[in-house]
Amino acid sequence: MQLRGGAVWRERALQVSADGQTTTSNAASWNSQANLLYVDQPVGTGFSYGTAFDHDEVGVGNDMYAFLLAFFSAHPDRRTNPFFVFGESYAGHYVPNVAHRVWLGNGKSEGAHINLQGMSVGNGLTDPEVQYAYYPQMAVSTNQHQPAVSNATYARMQKAVPGCVSAIKKCNDGSGPVAKLSCAYAYETCNAALMEPYQMTGMNPYDMRVKCAKPPLCYDFSGVGKFLERTDVRAALNIRADAGTWQSCNFKVNHMFMGDWMKDYQTQIPDLLAAGVRVLIYAGDQDFICNWLGNQAWTRAMEWPGKSAFNKAKLVPWTATSLVEEDAPAGELWSASNFSFLRVYAAGHMVPLDQPKASLAMLNAFTSGKI
Repeated sequence: MQLRGGAVWRERALQVSADGQTTTSNAASWNSQANLLYVDQPVGTGFSYGTAFDHDEVGVGNDMYAFLLAFFSAHPDRRTNPFFVFGESYAGHYVPNVAHRVWLGNGKSEGAHINLQGMSVGNGLTDPEVQYAYYPQMAVSTNQHQPAVSNATYARMQKAVPGCVSAIKKCNDGSGPVAKLSCAYAYETCNAALMEPYQMTGMNPYDMRVKCAKPPLCYDFSGVGKFLERTDVRAALNIRADAGTWQSCNFKVNHMFMGDWMKDYQTQIPDLLAAGVRVLIYAGDQDFICNWLGNQAWTRAMEWPGKSAFNKAKLVPWTATSLVEEDAPAGELWSASNFSFLRVYAAGHMVPLDQPKASLAMLNAFTSGKI
């Protein structure tokens, strides 16, 4: 979440060192020109807690909207700030739904008006029905990395695509218990046929240039975990004593969302575009799991009045201004009206981790209306 402009709440930007005990300055923090509001959601992730756990986007959207109304009630001086919703990965589901729920609440005057100006998703899972078809092609891509699978494995993956897409379609078209079973079937069969062949190579599904260093997430977040277990840190963050240990991923919550995984949520975006809300979809081009090919494809397939203009838009080399030392483009951009897709070069699943300066330039350009 980002609230841009107005009086600024800003602390010195730091990042946790690998030892979990010290911090270093982070010049590329996203709060250089904006106020950031970080939210652990759904309930059960991070340090969030509650008695009812969400399992789909209806719950996520309602909970987040209730939280935002409470936040702006407590901080009325922030209500006029331009408000943006940001997220990555599974936030390809969360962000469109949260932004859409805010839009609906504004339209129905359910609470204080929230000055929603934009939403952005990085390397997200937004339209599985389109995105899953691009796993075979990405597995043999060669942009800054070697093909991950053999020609024979690629052929098997391609053969599995029609059945997978059909299963995802049934998940999205159905309702009730039948749809639930269809979604579970699509999750199991599609991931087995299109994700597992890549995972068996030992390569990092979040960055195709390197091996998976520490399964299952492939990154070592233990330093962050140690930092967040410090008594002084927990006290400073007002963490409850019974909140438990911070985890980089709560697999209980993950399991509860398996029926939601294959749902398409690009359907929430056209209403926002029609209302003048700006939308940026970006993707680091070294990611496999939510790769740029699939993300680019769904942005081109999405039905909205500007679809034709977007698909005819010229590719524009994107240079991350003076924040990067090189004059060479940091990516390539397609835009029409208030909708943009940005491919970010030499970045994996977590663009701010791999290209921090470029990601900050992207953020500031988007929130200031330059993208």
